[in-house]
Amino acid sequence: MRLIIFLAAVASIAPAQSPAPPPQVWLMQDSGTTAGLRGIDSVDGTVAWASGSGGTVLKTTDGGAHWQQCTIPDGDKDGATLDFRGVQAWDSDTAVVMASGPGDKSRLYKTTDGCKTWKLLFKNPDSPDGFWDSFWFNAIYGEGILLGDPVKDQFTILETKDGGVTWKRDQSKSLALHGASLAAFAASNSSIGRASRGEGDTRGPGIDSFNGFVTGGKGGAFLIERWEGRSKTKARLSHGKSASMILTPDWNRRAIPVTSGSDSAGAFALALRYTGSPCDDCGFGTYWHLIAVGGDYTKPNEGAGTASTSSTDGGWTWTASTTPPHGYRSAVQWGESIKAWITAGPNGSDLSRDDGRTWQPLDNGNWNALSLPFVVGPKGRIARLDPAALPSP
Repeated sequence: MRLIIFLAAVASIAPAQSPAPPPQVWLMQDSGTTAGLRGIDSVDGTVAWASGSGGTVLKTTDGGAHWQQCTIPDGDKDGATLDFRGVQAWDSDTAVVMASGPGDKSRLYKTTDGCKTWKLLFKNPDSPDGFWDSFWFNAIYGEGILLGDPVKDQFTILETKDGGVTWKRDQSKSLALHGASLAAFAASNSSIGRASRGEGDTRGPGIDSFNGFVTGGKGGAFLIERWEGRSKTKARLSHGKSASMILTPDWNRRAIPVTSGSDSAGAFALALRYTGSPCDDCGFGTYWHLIAVGGDYTKPNEGAGTASTSSTDGGWTWTASTTPPHGYRSAVQWGESIKAWITAGPNGSDLSRDDGRTWQPLDNGNWNALSLPFVVGPKGRIARLDPAALPSP
C-alpha cells in the first residue's frame, strides 16, 4: 500500500520545465542577398541603407520589412567587384557609398534618385597605392572627411567643403608615422569619430568641431584627433589646459588601452555621445563622451582589451573597460532612445549603461556594423533591435 501511495504521489508531480529562452534582442530581417554587409546607415529608423561586397547596396523605406536591391554603381564596368564598406544617407533618395580596396578599388559614389543611378564622386588619387577605411559628411555644412591607410609614411586624410565635389589632401606633418606601423581598419565605416558644427550644443564660444580617428597595428592603438572652434581664449578643458594650446591645424596622438601590437589588432571604431555643455565657455571635452572598441579580429572570442572610455577631457586620457565586451568588436554606438551604448562584432553584441565602464552580453550573433536600430553582418545578415527585449537598467 505504501508503494502504491508513493508512486501515485510521484505521478502527480508536474514534469520539470525547461527555462524560458532569453528574448531575442535582434529581430532578423530578409535582406534578399548573401553578400557580406559592412555598411549600414539608418536615417530615421524607417529609411535605412546598407552596403557590402559584390557591389551590393540595399535600401529600406519601411523599417526593414522589405529591403530593395539597388542598381550596382558602375555595374556595366567593374562595379560588381567592389566592396562597399561604408554608406551614408540623408533620405530615401540621397546616399553616398564608399568602396574600400587597393588602389582605384577605393571610390565614392553618390545617388540622388533613390539608387536608380550613381555618379562617381571621387576615386583614390594615390592608385595603385592606398586603401580607404572610413568617410563622413556633415549634412548641414557640406563638409566631409575621408580616411585612408598610410601612403608614403603618412596617414591619408582628404577633406571637402563642397559636399564632395572637390577634395583637398591634409598635408599636416602631424599625420606622419615616422616609420611606425599604424593603420586604420575598414571594418564598419566607424574609424572616424562623428561630431561637428550643427550637432549638440554650440552656443558657447569654445571648441565646436571635432575630427578624430582611431588606429591599430604593430605600433599600438591611438586616437588621432584635432579640435576646431571659434575661440582661442575662453575655452578650457577639464584638465586645465587652455584650448588655445590645441586649436591648431595639427593632429594630436593619444594612446588607447585596447589590444594592439599586431597587424590585426587595435581600435576599430570610435563613437561620441553629447552630454550637455556645463558652462558657456567650456571646451569640447567637457560635453562629449568618447568610446573606442576593437581587439584582435583574428581572435573574435577574446574579450580582454576590447573597449575603452574617455570622458571630460576630449580623448586626452582613456580608461579600459573594467568589464569589457565578450569579444572583438568592430562597431559601437550610443542609442539615445534606449539611453545606452551598444557594441557589436563577429561573436555577438553587448550593452553598457554606464558610459562604457562595464558591458553585458546581448547575443552571440555574427555582426559587422551598427546604425541603430539596425545591425548587419556576413551572408546578408540584417536585424532590427527590439528595445523591449533589452535587459532592465
